[in-house]
Amino acid sequence: MMATLGRKKRQAATTFIVLCILSSFYICKAQFTPADSYLVDCGSSKSTMVGQRTFTADGASPVKVSTSQDILAGTSANGVASFDNSALYQTARIFTGPSSYTFPIQKQGRHFVRFYFFPFTYQSYDLSLAKFTVSTQDVLLLSDFQQPDKTAPLFKEYSLNITRDTLVISFKPSNGIAFVNAIEVVSVPDDLITDDAQMVNPVQQYSGLSTQPLETVYRVNMGGPKVTPDNDTLSRTWVTDLKYLLNPSVTKQVNYGKRVNYKKGGGGATQLSAPDIVYGTATELAATNTSNALFNMTWQFDVDAGFSYLVRFHFCDIVSKALNQLYFNAYVGGFYAQNNLDLSAMSDSQLATPIYIDVVLSSNDASSKLSISIGPSVLNNVLPDGILNGLEVMKISTGGSAFTVGSGSGNKKWGVILGAALGGVGLFIIVVVLVLLCRRKKTLEKQHSKTWMPFSINGLTSLSTGSRTSYGTTLTSGLNGSYGYRFAFSVLQEATNNFDENWVIGVGGFGKVYKGVMRDESKVAVKRGNPKSQQGLNEFRTEIELLSRLRHRHLVSLIGYCDERNEMILVYEYMEKGTLKSHLYGSDNPSLNWKQRLEVCIGAARGLHYLHTGSAKAIIHRDVKSANILLDENLLAKVADFGLSKTGPELDQTHVSTAVKGSFGYLDPEYFRRQQLTEKSDVYSFGVVLLEVLCARPVIDPTLPREMVNLAEWGMKWQKRGELHQIIDQRISGTIRPDSLRKFGETVEKCLADYGVERPSMGDVLWNLEYVLQLQDADSTVSDVNSMNRIVELPSQVQNVGALESISVTMAEAGASNEPDHDLSDVSMSRVFSQLIKAEGR
Repeated sequence: MMATLGRKKRQAATTFIVLCILSSFYICKAQFTPADSYLVDCGSSKSTMVGQRTFTADGASPVKVSTSQDILAGTSANGVASFDNSALYQTARIFTGPSSYTFPIQKQGRHFVRFYFFPFTYQSYDLSLAKFTVSTQDVLLLSDFQQPDKTAPLFKEYSLNITRDTLVISFKPSNGIAFVNAIEVVSVPDDLITDDAQMVNPVQQYSGLSTQPLETVYRVNMGGPKVTPDNDTLSRTWVTDLKYLLNPSVTKQVNYGKRVNYKKGGGGATQLSAPDIVYGTATELAATNTSNALFNMTWQFDVDAGFSYLVRFHFCDIVSKALNQLYFNAYVGGFYAQNNLDLSAMSDSQLATPIYIDVVLSSNDASSKLSISIGPSVLNNVLPDGILNGLEVMKISTGGSAFTVGSGSGNKKWGVILGAALGGVGLFIIVVVLVLLCRRKKTLEKQHSKTWMPFSINGLTSLSTGSRTSYGTTLTSGLNGSYGYRFAFSVLQEATNNFDENWVIGVGGFGKVYKGVMRDESKVAVKRGNPKSQQGLNEFRTEIELLSRLRHRHLVSLIGYCDERNEMILVYEYMEKGTLKSHLYGSDNPSLNWKQRLEVCIGAARGLHYLHTGSAKAIIHRDVKSANILLDENLLAKVADFGLSKTGPELDQTHVSTAVKGSFGYLDPEYFRRQQLTEKSDVYSFGVVLLEVLCARPVIDPTLPREMVNLAEWGMKWQKRGELHQIIDQRISGTIRPDSLRKFGETVEKCLADYGVERPSMGDVLWNLEYVLQLQDADSTVSDVNSMNRIVELPSQVQNVGALESISVTMAEAGASNEPDHDLSDVSMSRVFSQLIKAEGR
């Protein structure tokens, strides 16, 4: 008995020693000495130890406090004992008027600025009622802030790029009092936040992060313990992930137990990116824990809608036994962040090597629930697996207005004199400007009429001299002359009820789209560019230039634009019925029947076919999706949003080499892999739209089982099994004739071929869809052979597709261009018969 107890004690001692050794790997921290490190225990008259860090007394040199009244408040230790960092919440400084803390900055650059708030009652001051604004000289941090939970502390962390010799943090009470319990201002490595990241929708590069203010919303250690500031060189806190997991049953926690390997030569994650314990633990997809091995693991976080977010994924392959075995997908907010991610390829072919990946979700796509998902790849011979080691979610603070507070120095008297002098000069300039504006207004009123003229026959604006208008003028630029009709900003303000949020009819990567009503009661769609959007001036100019020279019945018409006050606003014809997407799912709009859906697809195909063939060089849309197909009051389809469009290759070239842009789920995989763009990239995207029309579901839905997440992959599995009817939208499933569905499925399959050379042209797709519609309208007794023999009975729009397309091209191409007329009747009858033979001879 005693021997047994002794053996157990020895085993326990051995286990304890091993755990201590392993823990030492994780607790080991990289060395970083911040140039600035100010930790202030506000309201305290003495220094306070919190873990291994010392917070100095309030007002201790060199930090200066400017306040109208010194109120150093305190509460009992028992009231805050249950909180992390409880010692900091025992005291607070209370402000009854505008006040500030001033911190000398030894080294300009990125700093963490952290605040601790806990509202207790001190004498007659109830801090839970405090409402106040917190700002620096350059950034508004908190506006009319009030503690959301009166019984718990609140920690706020900002990452700011400080470009001054002092940092002034100002507190301004909104209802009489403001307060703060503790403040940190600490330097961080300059490369902690890099300048570039990948934007997820549309897929493109996001630049400028290195200078943008960020607010840390979440910092999570997946699969591992909570990490306290004492175990992180940059004094960060990493919380555990269990409370955010939606489906913990499909996950398992992984602990590496050894030290990870950092990349040699830089270019990857370091011990400053995240501590070892973050990279040494992970949450892994546990396929064996569920009957369906292809579910994703998903975390969900509460965030503020209307902001863009920087999401940093921390990865370290601590689960693989060999290289190139682990492939998986990552999603942010329902969009692909990484597809078939191979950590071996990103880590110098080493296992257990930390990396991080930054992605940006735009404010247009961020809802109040942010989902982060990891799911297995569907590549052949790849086991279903996926990991995530750590995650940071940072709000890109573009919602609050930026401002600058002037800092004066020198003799105040001279300041007053100089201010008075400048004021006098400024007043004189204002008077002169007002006089000139009045004269200009009178001149314009004499020159222009109250009506505007649409684009002239050459696709550009032609305004008659001597006409009168109060709407705007034209803008001449480059060789093309006027791009289009130029509206005054005030006119568009009036038309949109001062850009009323209740008038918003759509949101995209460029900005919001508002319904507008002009003075003559005509309706327009007004797309106002978001200055924080990564789709900027180039997209604005591209759309104006393209739509000013392209006119087609199935392309949305550009009426004009506005570029006053650095605005980028486009004005289109109003499409009464909204987007095709809104009639398929996700809204209360009425559903379309199968025939209506086919007619919409045919109209969109005509518009795309014209883009590809209607001018000397093809125009590739590059963002074909159901949200960019609009419907008028008669459900006539028109293709919209040409901001990402690109001119096609030269005659002696096969493709255009360009950065990948578009929307995940619709992206041509060949274009994504090789960055080689052709018209067939649009064909692939349109094939996804066709599946979307048939199934009425999102093209990417990470909440579904893994094999269903990607609509294109899922749909093609059913098509190749000959069971496409199994996934039809239930609202129309009983109305589609088998022959019509069969031909439709074949068309989709051809569009979604892996390689562009295997896909049909948009002309072929258009013909096939016309034939699908004919099969739907045909008598149910029509056989395959009869269908081929009854070619003469196809509707007139099929027989005369070329004539119709040619008529819809404006006189601009016929009269103003040196190119020959683009009569689309060159969709030859031999091609028609080849399609019939291929379709019906199987």
